[in-house]
Amino acid sequence: MKFGGSSVGAPDRIARVVDIVRGRLARKPIVVVSAFRGVTDDLLQLGREALEGNLGRLDAVAKRHRDSARDLGVDFAPLEPVLAELAELARGVSLLKELTPRTLDRLAGCGERLSARIVAAAFSKAGIAARAVDAADAGLLTDAQFGEAAPLPEADALLRRSLAGSGPLAVVTGFIGRTRGGDLPTLGRNGRACTATIVGAALGAEEVEIWSDVDGIMTADPRLVPDAKPLEILSFAEACELAYYGGKVLHPHTLVPAMRKGIPVRALNTFRPEHPGTRIVAQAAPAHGVALKSIAFKRRQLILSASSPRMLSGPGFLARIFAVLARHDIDVDMVATSEVSVSAPPGDEKGVAKAVAELTPEFETTVERGMSGVCAVGDAIQSTPGVAAEIFGAMKAAGVNVRMISQGASKNNVAFVVEDGDVEKAVKALHARFFPA
Repeated sequence: MKFGGSSVGAPDRIARVVDIVRGRLARKPIVVVSAFRGVTDDLLQLGREALEGNLGRLDAVAKRHRDSARDLGVDFAPLEPVLAELAELARGVSLLKELTPRTLDRLAGCGERLSARIVAAAFSKAGIAARAVDAADAGLLTDAQFGEAAPLPEADALLRRSLAGSGPLAVVTGFIGRTRGGDLPTLGRNGRACTATIVGAALGAEEVEIWSDVDGIMTADPRLVPDAKPLEILSFAEACELAYYGGKVLHPHTLVPAMRKGIPVRALNTFRPEHPGTRIVAQAAPAHGVALKSIAFKRRQLILSASSPRMLSGPGFLARIFAVLARHDIDVDMVATSEVSVSAPPGDEKGVAKAVAELTPEFETTVERGMSGVCAVGDAIQSTPGVAAEIFGAMKAAGVNVRMISQGASKNNVAFVVEDGDVEKAVKALHARFFPA
């Protein structure tokens, strides 16, 4: 059971988490927690401010956690070693005028370590014996890619040895691993839920529950489409596509450990625990009469195009283009090709200028910014005639100009690019066409 920052961000919310877990004690749960909402941002900002000699944010972070412990009526002594380490790290940054990725991850991980100790103490006070467990100490062995660490194969056995069996309820930190050398890298800003599926896969859990502040996965982002509907069930393939194209509930990496072991994942709402949420399984029947399951989008994309007349009947051009993109760590979301050009919207602008400089001697290159990727997802797309016609008919009716289309690489999505200013109109038009009120 993984609880996000919105679920543990205040004493009354922690009390709600205690009640939810109490109802599942017969299933022998393991709990994974995020930092309190906003704390990771505060810790990252603390590091940046410490470079300038400003440590004022340190007191605010400490006060928030001590106040939460006091309001819950639990001892905040277990917090003090972590707070002391946090203060030492911040002073070190201030003294050395240096903030490395290693140190930044160490600072950021303190939020989970503080949260786990408070939540575990709340369980114990409520009569549920519990212990705070740093995932780094429990065996979450990772590589040394700071800010985006990945678990190593040995982690499964180590986690199983630490967490399997009876004993006090384990309240495990999300987000943090440990390298062979003893460093504490983070799994990325969305790695908390990934920790839950890593632990669940290691232990052969019957299910992994991801608790947040929404009723599971919706037919669209409810902030954009207020009448979006919760989905009862999705396949792993559908959920992966939604996560990759900007779905807000799950990160793309979250599902991989569960898929590897065939463990269902359920997305649930901490504030409406009676709601069944969305269950994600290996295969899910399509919704009755509807080819689409959901619509996702990514803002602030760009289209990088490279073309050359010599591509006509010339082998190896695509390989050379993608080798350049790979060298500059450009994450390609979507591809469209012809005899003379290839276009791809990278996930961000990192390395784009260098890639363009390397491509220009051989190719005519252009970069168009201010784009958004839209993705319509459903396993039934591949077996339903006319879906693409309906999608682009909806775009025409809404007056949305489609700049790029990608279909076929995945059998369960149709993806396309529009201008940022049109993305809301595009998503609403698609939702109205496929999920009428």
